[in-house]
Amino acid sequence: MQSRGIVTGVSALALMLGACGLGERSDASKAIAGFLAVVQKDDLAAFEKGIDRAALQGDLRDQLAEMGKAAGMDVDGGASEFALDRMISPQAVRLAAAQTAPNWPPAPTPAQVVPRMKVRDLSHVCLEQAATKKCLLDFAKRDGVWRLVGMPARAVAANALTGAP
Repeated sequence: MQSRGIVTGVSALALMLGACGLGERSDASKAIAGFLAVVQKDDLAAFEKGIDRAALQGDLRDQLAEMGKAAGMDVDGGASEFALDRMISPQAVRLAAAQTAPNWPPAPTPAQVVPRMKVRDLSHVCLEQAATKKCLLDFAKRDGVWRLVGMPARAVAANALTGAP
């Protein structure tokens, strides 16, 4: 009888924790869909509200340093703030989001985001590439708002070099 009680208690706890994850998943998918719609419209003011620029700069700086090390280069101090800012743009996000899946819509609905979304924890999710399951766009919830905090440097470096704003 005690084992039934334990199983019931553990099942109830798992159900409650799962329900919390579903709420966060729904909240995140709505925020991501809204952000990708802003990206499509090139609304720079709304784009800035949907990103954590400092976190994105740090993420890109780390990736570029790793890419340099892998190529046998050591750039003292890493990429400049100007170079990093050139990499952070709606165009760059569109390039990364387009890699999510074949026929991925430019402005997906929350329901279309969910299958491509990986929940890391209650305050971190990412959009995965369908074929590799590699995270392409990372989002974090801070102060109740989901913001973009990471994106692949390789996908956006070429965009920055072409002079796209």
